[in-house]
Amino acid sequence: MQEDSPVQNETTPDTAQTERPQRAGRRNRLIVLSAAALVALGLGGIAVATTGNDRPAPTAVSLDAQSRAEAGSRADRSARESSTPVAPSVSPTASPSAVSVSPTPAKTATAKAKPKPKKTTKPTPAWVDPMPGAAVTSCYGQRWGTLHAGIDLALPSGTPIHAAAAGTVTQAGDASDGYGNSVFIDHGNGYLTHYAHQSRIAVTVGQKVKAGQVIGYEGATGDATGPHLHFEVHQGMWNQIDPAPFMRARGVDLGC
Repeated sequence: MQEDSPVQNETTPDTAQTERPQRAGRRNRLIVLSAAALVALGLGGIAVATTGNDRPAPTAVSLDAQSRAEAGSRADRSARESSTPVAPSVSPTASPSAVSVSPTPAKTATAKAKPKPKKTTKPTPAWVDPMPGAAVTSCYGQRWGTLHAGIDLALPSGTPIHAAAAGTVTQAGDASDGYGNSVFIDHGNGYLTHYAHQSRIAVTVGQKVKAGQVIGYEGATGDATGPHLHFEVHQGMWNQIDPAPFMRARGVDLGC
């Protein structure tokens, strides 16, 4: 029995050396498994703080999303409530003078909007002066022992002569008997007018003329001592009457 003991003592150290590495290997596998479990927990929602960063680790993602959703809901509700328009309240005790409108601007606007009256020309009278502004050199009546059967009106030669009233030209040319170039106008009421001594005639026989229309130009043709218009009124052809009262009764004063 004493001889076998040394042999057992020699083999004991080798057995102890073999078991130590085995235990160390099991311990290392446990450490690796623990580390893997920690990594899995971090991927499941727990944020691990980065080495060297002083900022605190954020909270769980699920909790952060819920908080932000609640805050957004509150903010959205607040925005909708504040954007609703509020009708202004009208005070029932407001003074009537505060809302009254002055009548002055309305009158001014009306005055500006009123259209300007159109200019209208005055209608031509039925009877007019055959040569306005002319000087009277001789009236109707006896002269040098014979009847001067008309009124002489003088202006520079070539002055236009106007029809005393509307009518039809019955003669236009030399009327002989010293009248020279003459125009006769029948006014359709039993009266004719005669315009003698013209330098140039501007109408023809049968032509319709209006009151005031130019029928010729002053001259000294026929028996005339100078340029003038010899104007006569006939009640029937060659039945001369005094033109002064006849024309005056029709609103024309020839100055005799």
